[in-house]
Amino acid sequence: MTVPVRDATADDIPGAARMLAAAFAEYPWTRWSIPAADYAARLEELQGIYLRHALRCGIVLVDEARRGVAALLPPDAPEPAAADQARIAELMGERLDALRAVELPQRPADSWDLAVVGVHPDSWGRGIASAILTEGLRRLDARRATTSVETSDARNVALYARHGFTPTATTRIPDGPSVHAMLREPANP
Repeated sequence: MTVPVRDATADDIPGAARMLAAAFAEYPWTRWSIPAADYAARLEELQGIYLRHALRCGIVLVDEARRGVAALLPPDAPEPAAADQARIAELMGERLDALRAVELPQRPADSWDLAVVGVHPDSWGRGIASAILTEGLRRLDARRATTSVETSDARNVALYARHGFTPTATTRIPDGPSVHAMLREPANP
């Protein structure tokens, strides 16, 4: 089955944020990092903030049916705007200090960040994540760019490995998830 993939537009962001909130509802990192009170609403708003930021300074891809999305940020991406950072801090609430205390390995300075890839749970297993990921990596290969990703779901490690990523580190967060860091060198043209 061919999954058509295209660049996202600003109009796609609200639906993509809702879709990511469903996709990440039980994801170990978000369950650990986002307060339980109003979890789903916080998660959706956070995804919207991050996707709008990625749309401004990176690459955001969706499939035509808008069942999946990926966001990639360049190595020189700026931090989110001050107002967005303040809102992120509010949404993280009492979890903010725990988040700030986490020490993950530094990404290579020249690597693009695969910030998120997600598919609505109703569409898992249909090749949507792979199609979106393939298109994003094709674009980065054309730039000869290295790509890094972090995941706290061990099942994602196999998905990323199929796309050329290799594990570089695993960080075990006390009372939290394990975070797997992976890196992908550009494929030969």
